[in-house]
Amino acid sequence: MSFRAVNEKYFLPASQILMVLGIVALCQPWSLSLHSYGVTIILIGLIGFNITSKIAPEQREETGAVTHEGAGQ
Repeated sequence: MSFRAVNEKYFLPASQILMVLGIVALCQPWSLSLHSYGVTIILIGLIGFNITSKIAPEQREETGAVTHEGAGQ
């Protein structure tokens, strides 16, 4: 599995989930430490998303079409 495939499958969704968890950490009323680090969690997810979204997905050499592993199963 190439880095581009790992990025598309794991890193990009992980950064999106991290941003959502940061919002949840800001809105929850039970833990002051989670609330204190909520903005930091959102910023880390945002920076990760900005980096991972700039990496282009894999392309087939002969057609230039984007490959989707598991398609057609």
